Amino acid sequence: MAMKIKAGDKVRHPEKHDWGSGKVMQITADGKARIFFINAGDRYFLLSHVAFEKIEGEEAKHPILDSPSFFERVAEKGHRSLPDARSDFLKSFPEGFEDPVYLREERDYKVAARDLLLELLNEKAYRELLEGGKFDEIVRRALKVVNKTNLIFPNEKMDLKDGLKTADNMRLFSGRLFDLLYGRSEYLKRFEGFAQCLTEVVAAKWTTMTYFPFLAYPEKHMFLKPKVTQNAAALAKAELNYKPELN
Repeated sequence: MAMKIKAGDKVRHPEKHDWGSGKVMQITADGKARIFFINAGDRYFLLSHVAFEKIEGEEAKHPILDSPSFFERVAEKGHRSLPDARSDFLKSFPEGFEDPVYLREERDYKVAARDLLLELLNEKAYRELLEGGKFDEIVRRALKVVNKTNLIFPNEKMDLKDGLKTADNMRLFSGRLFDLLYGRSEYLKRFEGFAQCLTEVVAAKWTTMTYFPFLAYPEKHMFLKPKVTQNAAALAKAELNYKPELN
């Protein structure tokens, strides 16, 4: 006899383990089940035909399936699984992250921007400029790094440039960016300090906020482009909790 399951239970398909964990969305009176699988999306079954494996205890915990808004988000959006996205990626770049086209169009210019940052605003050079009060030169170099890629939108680049025209704003930006990249205090405090700076110079955008840490420490920090990141979260049915305000 098949194990009885109910809405909200976590299950595995007995023959389709590649579908990953599933969450029971609905059980109808006539014995039909709607189950959402992480790697397969919505599926419908007659419970009399499939003996699902119930997942319980610690194994049942899942950051996506347990999201408070999971049911609502699944209902509103169609599902593409991560394997689907991987397949699409490999159609464009058959050799994956080593594909020559991927390197040329997606990676090499970002590496060049990182190299430029480390050349113009490495800790030693930056400190010397800061101690010498050469805030205009720091801003000039920072904007040169910004303009090295298309990661920050043109209008956002202009907002930053316009916001750094006064001596006070140049001084503020120079100190906060140095602290963000090379400070020794807790990173959260440095992050919030730079966010406050961008707010004061009227250039508070996630792209600008995350650009410099991403280039300086790509192994630690991500670059956040809101629309792309929201699409990625929707793809995985992950809870992003995105807000346009820097936080």
